Amino acid sequence: MIYAVLKTLHLLSIVVWIGGMVFAHFFLRPALAQLEPPARLRLMHEVLGRFFRVVLVASLLALASGIWMIGRVAKQVIQSGGRFEMPLAWTLMAVAGVAMIAIFLHIRFALYRRLDRAVAGCDWPAGGVALAKIRTWVSMNLSLGILVIIVTLLASPG
Repeated sequence: MIYAVLKTLHLLSIVVWIGGMVFAHFFLRPALAQLEPPARLRLMHEVLGRFFRVVLVASLLALASGIWMIGRVAKQVIQSGGRFEMPLAWTLMAVAGVAMIAIFLHIRFALYRRLDRAVAGCDWPAGGVALAKIRTWVSMNLSLGILVIIVTLLASPG
């Protein structure tokens, strides 16, 4: 039962994270392009602030539940006298997941702070630069997230 709950939390965390990136990147950002820079940057600042708070929780839940699920399988294999070797797909998912978290932390605690300072100081050119850098790194994270989904689907039986 606990495995099913943790796997559900794991998957929901990833859905929220990747789905949020898809929404922001492909739907929100283009729609906001018609706004003047001050309005666009203020709105993106507010949206990203809220989204990043949720992603911080989601990424930590995904990490913790992923580690727990791997550990549970390893423990079962070892207790039954076997030797645990993590499947390649799991290794790829774990490495990509940790890379995604590292990228997110850079976005949240470096790039978003630049956007925050620019919006607070009404420095719209600096805000535009910060937002463009956030967009670049979000694109990279979204690509990694899609890669994780593809690896997961290809590694799943049936």
